[in-house]
Amino acid sequence: CMKRKWWMSAVGYQIYPRTYFDSNNDGIGDLKGIIQKLDYIHELGVNLIWIGPFYKSPMDDNGYDVSDFFDVDPVFGTLDDARQLIAEAHKRDIKVVLDLVLNHTSDEHAWFMESRSSVDNPKRDYYIWQKGKVDQDGTLLPPNNWGSFFEGSAWNYDEQTNEYYMKIFSNKMPDLNWDNPKLREEMYHVARYWLDLGVDGFRVDAIAHLARDLSFEDSPLPLTIHGVAPDWSKFSNRPELFTYINEFHDKVLSQYDCMTVGEVGGGAKLEAGLGYAAYDARAFNMAFNFDHCWEVNRVLDPETNKMKNVTRVKDLKRIFNYWIEGMNQKGWLPQYWLNHDHPRVISQYGDPVHYHRESGSMLGSVLLTLPGTPFIYNGEEIGMTNVDYTDVNDFNDVWVKNNVKKLLEHDTMENVMDQLRRTSRDNARTPMQWSSAPYAGFSKVKPVQKEISNYTEINVEKQLSESNSILKAYQKLIHLRRFSEYSDVLVFGQFELVQAEHEDVFAYDRYNENKRVRIIANFRPFTVKFDTPEGKIIFTNYERDYSVGLELKPFEVIIIELKHD
Repeated sequence: CMKRKWWMSAVGYQIYPRTYFDSNNDGIGDLKGIIQKLDYIHELGVNLIWIGPFYKSPMDDNGYDVSDFFDVDPVFGTLDDARQLIAEAHKRDIKVVLDLVLNHTSDEHAWFMESRSSVDNPKRDYYIWQKGKVDQDGTLLPPNNWGSFFEGSAWNYDEQTNEYYMKIFSNKMPDLNWDNPKLREEMYHVARYWLDLGVDGFRVDAIAHLARDLSFEDSPLPLTIHGVAPDWSKFSNRPELFTYINEFHDKVLSQYDCMTVGEVGGGAKLEAGLGYAAYDARAFNMAFNFDHCWEVNRVLDPETNKMKNVTRVKDLKRIFNYWIEGMNQKGWLPQYWLNHDHPRVISQYGDPVHYHRESGSMLGSVLLTLPGTPFIYNGEEIGMTNVDYTDVNDFNDVWVKNNVKKLLEHDTMENVMDQLRRTSRDNARTPMQWSSAPYAGFSKVKPVQKEISNYTEINVEKQLSESNSILKAYQKLIHLRRFSEYSDVLVFGQFELVQAEHEDVFAYDRYNENKRVRIIANFRPFTVKFDTPEGKIIFTNYERDYSVGLELKPFEVIIIELKHD
């Protein structure tokens, strides 16, 4: 059953360290930069930060390709900086959660160098090696037809031992073999090292993929243009996975007062969610799923023959409700609109051009009043948008670099750019917009990732000086959730959809024996009819007089305490 824990009433904030704040003016964000912004984070009201990976890495995939789990990459600083960051955050009552990468290492990690050196190396089985197949022409082929998440085969040939290693992401990220007990012990050692250093928990990366179909048989699924089967069931959400996670919990996590949130990705069902994060699951405290982060707003515009964003509000409500109802009394949820792998939420479900302030504050209101622990992604609190790049070379994402040629074989540059500006992971990875100074006040030199040109209008400094900015709305909403008379109902209260079939409005009640609060959020750039009940207005993003039965303005949100029976 549920015991109330510190992380349940926390408000989380994800920091992408590479582009958060550059303290030494080399164009790359760093740990000292985060330290310098801790007062800002504290004033926002946040008391939990999740920091993206800053381990030693060749940076093939933004630090998720780790070459040494026990050290900080020099571009981010030193181990002493990490210790100082943890200490300074704790002084401000801010907990620190790190990314823990369990699925793979870099191909430059010492273990992999040993593993690939010979077939009988003691660390050979730290990774997944298989012999290739030979076709009738004598051509060497991968062991099977499995596809990887980064297009192409899930296997990479290594001539040193004439075998293939498995890698479901980039070639430079060989997958670890969790079937090997020695490897598991090594990874538990990594987790203990950081917990002993004072971190308060982990966001566990790509957790759904630790188990493989060890028969390594071909998938029956049809092949893609890359000649592979995109059969994620071969290495995602497999039942064997839970044996590993239960062991990790028993041997490491249960020994510390830490918080863990697993990244389960899209397509996981409730059963898997409960396996990862039920109160009695011997696993993690929460699990992120991606179901609401994309595909709930793509439609083809018949006039232009291009994709455009029109939010399917009913589907969005159905997805949230599926997880909230399904986990109710059984497990705790994290709530978030995006992370470093997703487009900006205001560009997805809001309107950054015509209703920037309104849609940004509406989306924040929903995030901060849903059941579960909310995670804000850095820049979301000022309504940062998707990129406005006009040159394909401005994109840094390894997926874009690997696929742009292929995309251009099938489409025009204009359409490809349009797609990337809407979907690329770089949308979330641009420099944090601190001020209207050059490079958005992120650095004094050209940043590692090109900034978005709207930083002169959308930035922290400007919004701190405006009374009704998105940033001020986030501060108020976080205060409402953490420190007001409504804290208990917003954190621990029950959830009930209101008018679930309404096409335009996401409305729901949070209630307990003492209070009932209704959140009414218009997801449309136009006026919508919706019954606004009687009650005490707690928060709204328009300044006007309220009356019962009012029409909702574009992207209007109203939070009302209803008369309690």
